[in-house]
Amino acid sequence: MTNQEPVRDARTLGVPKMLLLGLQHMFAMFGATVLVPILVNNYGLPLSIQTTLFFAGIGTLFFHVCTRLKVPAFLGSSFAFLGGFEAVSKLDSGKYAAMEASEKLQYACGGIVVAGLLYVVLAGVIKLVGVKKVMRFLPPVVTGPIIILIGLNLAPSAVNNAKTCWWLALVAMGIIVVANIWGKGMIKIIPILLGVVGSYVIAVIANALGAQAWDFSGAEPVKVALMNFTTVAQSSPIGFQPFFTDFGGSIAKFDLTSILVMAPIAIAAMMEHIGDMSAISATVGEDFLSDPGLHRTLIGDGIATSLSALFGGPANTTYGENTGVLVLSKVYDPKVIRLAAVYALVLSFSPMFAAVVNSMPAAIVGGVSFILYGMISAIGVRNVVENRVDFTNSRNLIIAAVILVCGLGFSGGLTFQVGGASITLTALAIAAIAGIVLNAILPGKDYEFGSDVTDGRSADFGRY
Repeated sequence: MTNQEPVRDARTLGVPKMLLLGLQHMFAMFGATVLVPILVNNYGLPLSIQTTLFFAGIGTLFFHVCTRLKVPAFLGSSFAFLGGFEAVSKLDSGKYAAMEASEKLQYACGGIVVAGLLYVVLAGVIKLVGVKKVMRFLPPVVTGPIIILIGLNLAPSAVNNAKTCWWLALVAMGIIVVANIWGKGMIKIIPILLGVVGSYVIAVIANALGAQAWDFSGAEPVKVALMNFTTVAQSSPIGFQPFFTDFGGSIAKFDLTSILVMAPIAIAAMMEHIGDMSAISATVGEDFLSDPGLHRTLIGDGIATSLSALFGGPANTTYGENTGVLVLSKVYDPKVIRLAAVYALVLSFSPMFAAVVNSMPAAIVGGVSFILYGMISAIGVRNVVENRVDFTNSRNLIIAAVILVCGLGFSGGLTFQVGGASITLTALAIAAIAGIVLNAILPGKDYEFGSDVTDGRSADFGRY
């Protein structure tokens, strides 16, 4: 299909092809979307795969309504907030001392609800004053280093998971690298999914042959079976999501500390959104930033994120994987994306499917994370490079330097008392605040948003 003219109405292809194209989009998003709850579970927080898939589907459909059914984008799980989940899991002061992991997840989700609402605030401001004035406060010299920090702060988690079984982690990494570099067509679009499935199959075979992994959770490391299928055997093929069966234990809770952990991450996530919208616009050949407008796409993404988190799901974000499928297929009809959303909704009603995914060895998660977390940081570097941030300029150098030192130096965050309440700022929150303030007060703000020097490839677009 790559040599044909773009298809803007998939109905001309017939129903069977439409269904297959929707399935293709579902596979493209699947690996990364499901990986988020797997990673969060490895931090000790019981984020549900069923809930994740359900709100990926609902969020995508809501986004399409908000954007007048014009934008061919899929909303999957956001990796930007992984650092926030890990930070909340490690909170152990004030009310978080001796708190159950399930309740910590609720507070983390409460922070994401607020982060999603920040999208709506930004959309309102953009509608009122124009995008250029707003983006002067969020140039790539601020957003780039913040994105870099998200990946770097997660790096120890990748190593800790991988060391449970290094050979299996290397298998997962190898499959992803081979698929991404030497793969053709669809294989190149879904390297994460192939890495996860391929290494899982090898792990099942190795487990049957008696392979073991290290368990570092106790005082001393011990050898355990590579895989455990107990939960799979106990699971039903069809069932409701946790927020249906345990509403009180799933609904988000709100606390200033968890809000301050998650809210600053919205800055990086919003930049990612703008980059994705520019990339989709460039791919399809339509200016979606103008019609239906950036304010509408931000509202769709933000409310979808808040809605997901309100019921115990992760943040949503527009998926570059699905933009890759648009390039591959040249079918630009948003109806195909909406079919993928329906597929995600259907899969979300299978506890057994979720249990199979959850049985994945930590080493596979570690191997995938090695590349994934590095890629998050690399996107931040690309953001800086493609937007031609001038680091011979002392102003830019100081801003980036302070952001990086704050983000890496305050490893335990910063806790202080306000009235009778204990508030903790994470390293990323401190870095984001420092970067925005320095950018606002230091002279020489010469960044101009809207001059696309990157052909829509970057997580931002503008010039200095």
